[in-house]
Amino acid sequence: MQYCDWEPTYKEILADFGFDRAKDEEAARIAAEILSRSDNKNEHVEQELERLIKGKAVIICGNAPCLVGDINKHDLFTASRVVIAADGATSVLLHEDIIPHIVVTDLDGNVADILYANQLGAVIVVHAHGDNIELLRTVLPTLRGNVICTTQSKPIHKVYNFGGFTDGDRCVFLAKEFGAMEIVLLGFDFEDTEVSARKKKKLKWAKRLICDVL
Repeated sequence: MQYCDWEPTYKEILADFGFDRAKDEEAARIAAEILSRSDNKNEHVEQELERLIKGKAVIICGNAPCLVGDINKHDLFTASRVVIAADGATSVLLHEDIIPHIVVTDLDGNVADILYANQLGAVIVVHAHGDNIELLRTVLPTLRGNVICTTQSKPIHKVYNFGGFTDGDRCVFLAKEFGAMEIVLLGFDFEDTEVSARKKKKLKWAKRLICDVL
């Protein structure tokens, strides 16, 4: 994803939600600064993501209530498939004894479970935006390598933009960026009526973005 291709969509999202672009850019700078102080365990995460994803069948797990049912009715979790968890789906997967290979998160989910998945070897893709700056400062330094950061705004050193807005659709953009052969979605409910009006709007955006990229 080239930023020039993503930026028009980003501007639409900013206008629709009233987000502060300057705060997104500040979050990206802070994430870059934190990563620059970390050890060299993070230097080759892009290559690790490509090794995990390129040419593989990828299962992307959203955090809708249907996730457990989807897991139980699909015999998909084999050694040859790569599992990407969208934020809070990490907790559900761990409870089901499934360790995700990759976690895509803006740190809204259970941070303890995300840290545990990292300890078990998961690559953590942390999204920096204007509303999670303090979490970035708290959580990023505690992750044990295999960490990469993303932004919705213009990418800067060590902070990437593969496209996407919500955790779920960012998983899809990530899988496409690194050459997934097949993408299967579990635990996605774009029509969920049991969520807030703001969440419903985010789900509409997620559906639009995923339809555009798949």
